[in-house]
Order: sequence, then C-alpha cells, then structure tokens
Amino acid sequence: MKVVLGADPYGFNLKEVLKKHLQDKGVEVEDMGVSDTAKETPYYQVASEVAKQVGSHQAERGILVCGTGMGMAIIANKHSGVYAAVCENSYAAEKSRSINNSNVLTLGEFITTPEVAKEIVDTWLATEFTQGCEQTEWLHNSMQDIAQIEKQEFGGS
Repeated sequence: MKVVLGADPYGFNLKEVLKKHLQDKGVEVEDMGVSDTAKETPYYQVASEVAKQVGSHQAERGILVCGTGMGMAIIANKHSGVYAAVCENSYAAEKSRSINNSNVLTLGEFITTPEVAKEIVDTWLATEFTQGCEQTEWLHNSMQDIAQIEKQEFGGS
C-alpha cells in the first residue's frame, strides 16, 4: 500500500513522527511536504496535492496533518474520489474506514499526541470498508450512489 503524507508548518512535527512510524512498519510512503516548520506553504496547497494523488489512484491512501486537521479535510473533500475524515481517536478512525470508506485521514498536531496519532493511523490502515458491519450490501450500494453525486457535481466519468 502506498500512502502519501502532507502537512502544513503546524503539522510538520507530527507528520515526521508518522512518516517514520509508517516506514518502520514497511509501508511505502511519499512525503508531499512541507519539509520544515519555517516553510510557509498554505494548508490548502498541501491538502490539494495529496488529494489529487489519492483521487487519481496514484496512492491508495493519504494522511494530512495541520493544526486541527479540519482545514485539510475541507480542502481534500473538494476533490473527486476523496473521502477525508478528521479523526481524534482510534474508534473514529475505525468507523471512518468501515462505514465511510475514508481514503484520506486528517489529524491535528494541536490536538493529537504522537502516540495517539500512531494508534489512530494503525487502526485506520488496518480497517477495511464494511469490516464488522452488518449492512454491507447497503454500504457498498451507498458508494455507488455517492459516485453518482460526484459525477453530477464534479463531472467526468
């Protein structure tokens, strides 16, 4: 699995912790920036780059880190095929995957400690869509309905 990572200066330190954590687990990681806390790259620029990679299937998943995770999620969700979720605990991460099929995880360095962030990431990566759910047919059908909405709103195929 290939995971693309991105952060603004407020999420840089947590992104670096998560990058090492993922690499230590053998996950293929592509770092989309920023490269330090001084670089004044806006959150929306980084979020858009990561979302493009995930939406075009150049990466299976993306992880974005800013101060709260919220700005990154807002921007990532403006891209077709991207389902970004702000998760502040492992339970939310599990449900974002099993119910909502999220493919981008957003985290906030102001809110989430490195140890909790690692747990969230591990849970999010290990959980499959519909895992542990009873209404799997309904969930799969919902993804088709969502694809239709995306087609109407974003255009394309």
